[in-house]
Amino acid sequence: AAPKLLQQAFISGFKPIAMAEFWYGDSPLLEVRKHNFYYPACRGRCEPILRHMLQGMNVEDNPLDLVGEGVESNKSSSLDIVFEDEFIMAVNKPNEMLSTPGRHQEYSVYTIIKERYPSATGPLLVHRLDMSTSGVLLIAKDKDSHQILQEQFINRTVKKRYTALLEGLFDNREEKGFIDLPLALDYLNRPMQKVDYNEGKAAQTFYEVVETDLDKNRTRVHFYPKTGRTHQLRVHAAHEQGLNLPIVGDDIYGQRNERLHLHADFIEFLHPVTNKTMTFSVKTPF
Repeated sequence: AAPKLLQQAFISGFKPIAMAEFWYGDSPLLEVRKHNFYYPACRGRCEPILRHMLQGMNVEDNPLDLVGEGVESNKSSSLDIVFEDEFIMAVNKPNEMLSTPGRHQEYSVYTIIKERYPSATGPLLVHRLDMSTSGVLLIAKDKDSHQILQEQFINRTVKKRYTALLEGLFDNREEKGFIDLPLALDYLNRPMQKVDYNEGKAAQTFYEVVETDLDKNRTRVHFYPKTGRTHQLRVHAAHEQGLNLPIVGDDIYGQRNERLHLHADFIEFLHPVTNKTMTFSVKTPF
């Protein structure tokens, strides 16, 4: 729609000042679209055309191109160490900090740890959190420990819990349940994910309601992901076949707020050397 509107404006001799697209009506079956929510033009088809049409005009930077560039301010914030020994460490990653270096931003949890332990071997990070997600992140200081911990994630013996604040109330939904919606990358709208029953990868999440705030029209839940797909919890929360309640502050599947209200607050696994059960929890900041 955006290229066609611009074309008509140019043909008519108008000078566009501002433009926005919002979804009207019911959500499609596979994608996450909410009535009256604003969404960017599709990246696969519309964006290349818009870049050409808007050349020479005074336009704002594409916010999707700036992902990761705003985390420079986090360099002044120390990375909280939850636990550390000779083989592993657990840190509390702040929101808006990358787990690993991105396309536009090198600064990340990985670069911090690598600078601190230059002789450490292996990939270091055992798993990742989205840039906007805060919480406990597990790190292995050597290749062997990393491999052992990775096997626990692959075998799904690691227990994880996330706390999220959802926009809206549960109404007639079960307050405890299981979401099973396979996910695949939406190639025309990167980095968005979509539900895909034909080519999507299995994505499964247990959930339970913790608290309901009638005054603010919000619901606090715990998520227990069985799998670890990209944006899994965000899509399972927002999709109409999931909870149909986007996470507060989700600027991809919901509406922008001061932050994404999703926090990894608990993890349990076996120590790669001692084989003892290790349990870490970090306080939810919202």
